[in-house]
Amino acid sequence: MRDVIAEMGPSFLGSRLKRLAERMQAGATSVIADAGLPLQPGHMAVLAALRAGPRTIGQLAEEIGVSQPGVTRSVNQLAKLDILTDAPAADQRTRLVELTQAGRYAAHRATHDMWSRIGMAAEELMAGASGSFLDQIAAIEAALDEGSIAERASRAQPGGLRIREFDDSLAHHFYDINAVWIEQMFTLEPVDIEVLENPRTKIVDPGGAVLFVEAPGLGIVGTCALQRSGTSGVELTKMGVRESVRGMKAGEFLLDAVIARARAMGADPLYLLTNSQCAPAIHLFEKLGFAHDAEIMVQYGSRYARCDVAMRFVG
Repeated sequence: MRDVIAEMGPSFLGSRLKRLAERMQAGATSVIADAGLPLQPGHMAVLAALRAGPRTIGQLAEEIGVSQPGVTRSVNQLAKLDILTDAPAADQRTRLVELTQAGRYAAHRATHDMWSRIGMAAEELMAGASGSFLDQIAAIEAALDEGSIAERASRAQPGGLRIREFDDSLAHHFYDINAVWIEQMFTLEPVDIEVLENPRTKIVDPGGAVLFVEAPGLGIVGTCALQRSGTSGVELTKMGVRESVRGMKAGEFLLDAVIARARAMGADPLYLLTNSQCAPAIHLFEKLGFAHDAEIMVQYGSRYARCDVAMRFVG
């Protein structure tokens, strides 16, 4: 098929780069959507800049390298999505913005999941590029014909794991996965059954969260909940991973996302209750920032008959 833009060589370089950018951003849009974030590729630079702290519109424009009107449009869109908000500014003539709790969660998800996978996908596209600049563009275009950014990004994460938000259609996985491991090691207590059978009313609706980890070809393979406790406390609870994916690091992938969500929720404290028989899980909790805590045990440990370990997230 004839390619008019390519035929025109350097004369149409701007159009060719724009076309290439649109193809790559289409793939990035798909990756962002799969992550469950209501964002567009054009928002990512603002999100990245604000990870370092509050910025004025002028600072964002300078750091990103685009016009102030362009930054203002992105900022206003992100404000409507509750990703960022205005921050107190010493100079009332300037607008200072910062990430909200939801924005910090989005930034964490982007940093530790989306951007790394998109980056690996882009590196894969560029791997075979050589020769002149136009030759390199042609090689990248040909590579995109063979596999989009989204397709390559799905392979970039070991095991192709991704996080899924709670949906009523997934509620049975929450029960099934947790009931299996609890019954294998302990006994399902009334407090377990009440929560497992009613995740929406007992966890989600009161302001908590239930997350799932999904693996290609296997579906939902793990789950974990964050249950509100008191004014600001959050209990990390009901975490389980199917035995069929042990070794894929699905548990660590899930726990990392759950901790990020808890931080975005303003959890203070973020704690968990478990049993010393769950040694592999305890090791993972310690690895990702939890520490044994006697105060948590005294305050919450009586909730489960099997509880003999209490931990607090210390980062």
